[in-house]
Amino acid sequence: MAKKAVVLLSGGLDSATVLAVAGSEGYGVYALSFDYGQRHKFELVAARALAVRAGVQSHVVLDINLRIFGGSALTDQIEVPRDRSAREMARGIPITYVPARNTVFLSYALAWAETLGSFDIFIGVNAIDYSGYPDCRPKYIAAFERMANLATRAGVEGKGKMKIHAPLLARRKSDIIKLGLSLGVDYGMTFSCYDPTPRRISCGRCDACRLRLEAFRACGVPDPLAYARDRE
Repeated sequence: MAKKAVVLLSGGLDSATVLAVAGSEGYGVYALSFDYGQRHKFELVAARALAVRAGVQSHVVLDINLRIFGGSALTDQIEVPRDRSAREMARGIPITYVPARNTVFLSYALAWAETLGSFDIFIGVNAIDYSGYPDCRPKYIAAFERMANLATRAGVEGKGKMKIHAPLLARRKSDIIKLGLSLGVDYGMTFSCYDPTPRRISCGRCDACRLRLEAFRACGVPDPLAYARDRE
């Protein structure tokens, strides 16, 4: 029987690639997504489609409305930054950072993994083209893994060692795309935009869109998604 792994699946480019990586390594995949009050909730439609295409063992979408707290352009009435240069995106922590989001997500993934008898959690964080998020750094992933092995029954009883897999951590976005294509990822099924139009078309101007578009250009592959800016 294949080892079980919980994969955090947002529906974006990175998480779709990680889903494929976990599958390629022979894991029985349990996908976990979150409806956390994000303004780009359409990503969950993409997540469901990706999970079906990948043939996951189970796909759970949890409702944990972080709009109650706000504090981010993704969960509050704050304007999403647009048309920022690479230099601007690399400067400081952007307002699209959702406070403690990855800690919350990984905690739920840890709980599910323990009930499944799994010791493997996959997350698509990236420390290079990552827009300055503090919970996408190697030190953070290492710290959470240490905590996971202190905080679980399985870890305390020595039944196994929890591992947080972050296979994209040190890859440029263009290299992530190349990896995903080699694994058969259909990036036309993914969704990355922070501020889509009412018709669910990517804006092409937020940080997520700009990083994605630049990555596709860098690897010489056209982005299969449509963008609102191309229709103006």
